[in-house]
Amino acid sequence: MRWLERYWYRITPLHAVLFPLSLAFRAAVTVRRALYALGIARAARLPVPVVVVGNITVGGTGKTPLTLWLTRFLAEHGRAPGIVTRGYGGALVAPRRVFADSDPFACGDEAVLLARRGGRPVWAGADRAATARALLAAHPECDVVVSDDGLQHYALARVAEIVVLDGARRCGNGLLLPAGPLREPLSRLAAVDALVVNGAPEQEAFGAPGVPADRRFTMTLAGAVFHNLRDPRRKATREQFPRQRLHAVAGIGDPQRFFRHLEGLGLGFVAHPFPDHHAFSPANLAFAECDAVIMTEKDAVKCERFCDEKCWALAVDAHVDPRLGQLILQRLAG
Repeated sequence: MRWLERYWYRITPLHAVLFPLSLAFRAAVTVRRALYALGIARAARLPVPVVVVGNITVGGTGKTPLTLWLTRFLAEHGRAPGIVTRGYGGALVAPRRVFADSDPFACGDEAVLLARRGGRPVWAGADRAATARALLAAHPECDVVVSDDGLQHYALARVAEIVVLDGARRCGNGLLLPAGPLREPLSRLAAVDALVVNGAPEQEAFGAPGVPADRRFTMTLAGAVFHNLRDPRRKATREQFPRQRLHAVAGIGDPQRFFRHLEGLGLGFVAHPFPDHHAFSPANLAFAECDAVIMTEKDAVKCERFCDEKCWALAVDAHVDPRLGQLILQRLAG
């Protein structure tokens, strides 16, 4: 599938072949959504409200940082959220609690990062409804479930949907898979509760029909402190890397976003993009003429077991329009 990505942000002669496949995909998506809307296919309803943080495009948009921000916001406002996730990149099928020291190759890299940074119970599993039930059974104090991803998982009923849109890539060429990056038609945005644009002013989020201004929000990712993977107590800023031979690795949905962040910090480096959820090995970090290797927190959870003291991870946090939190609190209040 990755070879198709270069075609998702333009129109080429290949689309004469891809477009009919997109029409078939669109029909399947439309029928499936209609089955749930009409009650023919039934969605599981939990005893507590569910908030879904997802996207309509393939690839990373910033869902996990937003999930962390939202759970912190809810906890600060008297709620007790729990987090569920599919555990992409892991081998889990049955629901399982994820801890800060869980194996990312079993539970998924994002799930482990959520457990480390979220401060709330995190459960992962293939069936989100079953996973949410397991979370609530183990943590009856939780009064809201936040699903990291799962917008298209209609088998789990929800009271609020948040879509995250990458401010740089946006909706690509506006076509559905496989001709474009869309998982659902753009018209789907009219049904969501909030559209969050990551990394660009919300008024520039073109191609978002039916989403009024009071349901559009901005988000940025900020971070300038690195921690050492061998000794997390060691911290560093860009000033600690003067004239060093740096290599940057990123196995996320949009590696270029991480590289742009590093450039914004004034760092010079050799970039090494990898596929999303890449299973890193020592060979992936063995660079000649290297003083330091820098990576995302998501990649770090998979590399810390075999890395050396040259490896550093950059911590980032989402800065979000607080109006989004107030909107979700209103949805939770009914």
